[in-house]
Amino acid sequence: MKAQTFFTMLVVSVCCIALLGCGATATREGTGEYIDDTVITTKVKAAIFNTESLKVTEINVETFKGEVQLSGFVSSAEDISTAIRVARGVTGVTSVKNAMQIK
Repeated sequence: MKAQTFFTMLVVSVCCIALLGCGATATREGTGEYIDDTVITTKVKAAIFNTESLKVTEINVETFKGEVQLSGFVSSAEDISTAIRVARGVTGVTSVKNAMQIK
């Protein structure tokens, strides 16, 4: 009986440790957040692509916990403003950080 109890506790402990490994921290996303951020990144890139004045190849998009960071080199300050406005308009974006520079 003691062996069965020990084995049960061992299995429960291993399962708990495995679940903690998938959890989110302040500097690391959980699995669900990673998938959500990938979807947001894709939507922002599509919105930039569909904006005629912007070149999607010039703007890099990264997302972490809903916060979008735009970086790269664009042609004008107007392009920076447009890219920020477009990114803010995407569902799921909580904030936008600008790291874009003018060529």
